This record gives sequence, C-alpha cells and structure tokens, in this order.
Amino acid sequence: MLEDNMRTRLYGVVGLATEYCVRLEKAAEAEVKEFVGSMLRLLPKIYIEFMDIAPGRAASGDAGSDMRSYDAEEDFDSLGPGGLMEEEADEYYGSYTDETMYDGIRSRIEGLLGEDDVFLETFEDDMKYSDTPIAASISESLADIFQPLYDFVSIVRDSEGEHLEGAYRQCRADFVAYWSQSLCNVMRALNKVYFSERDE
Repeated sequence: MLEDNMRTRLYGVVGLATEYCVRLEKAAEAEVKEFVGSMLRLLPKIYIEFMDIAPGRAASGDAGSDMRSYDAEEDFDSLGPGGLMEEEADEYYGSYTDETMYDGIRSRIEGLLGEDDVFLETFEDDMKYSDTPIAASISESLADIFQPLYDFVSIVRDSEGEHLEGAYRQCRADFVAYWSQSLCNVMRALNKVYFSERDE
C-alpha cells in the first residue's frame, strides 16, 4: 500500500531525527571533529527528507489531504479521500522541550566547540539594517533545530506511532517557518570548523 510505503519513509525520518537528538545530548562526550563530522553527515539528510516529503492538498474534487514526495509524485497524486494525514491535518501537539533542556543542549555544544562556536551570519533579518555581519553561534543554531526534532520524535514515541503523520506535519511547518534556514546557515560554519587547520 502507498500509505504503508510513506509510513515506512516517515519512520526513517524519525530515525534520523532520533540520531540527531542523541548526538546533541551526548555532545560533551564527543571529540570536536567527530561531532562536527556527524552533523555534516546528518543535517543534509534531514533537510532532504523534510524538503522532499511535503504535505499538500489533494487534487481538486478530493476531500482528503495527501503528502507529496518529489521523487514519487504520481503515487501520491493517486491518494483520494481518507488519504494520508487527513485526520490529523489541523491537530497541534504540545512541546516536550523547555528552556532548561534547550540551554543544556546549547551549553554542551558551546563547551565542546569553544571559540569555534561563534560565526558571522549574513542571512539574519537584522542584516537589512546593518552593513556588518551579525554574530551567531553553532550551538544555538543546532539547539534551535533540536527543539522541533525532539518534539517530533517524542510525539511519535509516546503515541506509539499513532500520531506519526500529524507530528511530521507539525515539524515540517516549523521547518518551513524557521529551522530550514538555521540548518542551511549552520552548515557553512560547521564545514569551516571541520576543515580548519586547528582540527586534529
């Protein structure tokens, strides 16, 4: 079934998100190059999945909603009423993260990276009003991505998969709204750290 195929793929996204969250939680135990390398491998995969699997309205005349994947669009066009995610399209799930957890994740990464944590950002909205780059931090950017992914994984885990589609829809809305840009921005900074002459 098409729905089973998409559900399997979404569980793959859960796996990527889980690995990302675990690596951030254990950042204090890692070496810099190991940690940064794992981020450079994971983040592009996460970006591709959240960009590729896009919730969208079904074709005109269909009452249901569907999900579209750019590499299998014809399959998802065939979903009709009662298609994937119809029941959970408008449901909102609470957050499993708080300021204490966020600060803990951020501080672990900041402690690991030291002075390499700070980078100059040119894609901040405030840049419209400034001629100079604005300082940003890798640790804050990664923690910003951690929050929606941790919520996504936690919702799926606690519902035993029942809210998989709804949790993905919510996480992807946040991806579009803000954390996709954070992900793209921090990749450049991580790349610089990884290939820095100071790396051992």
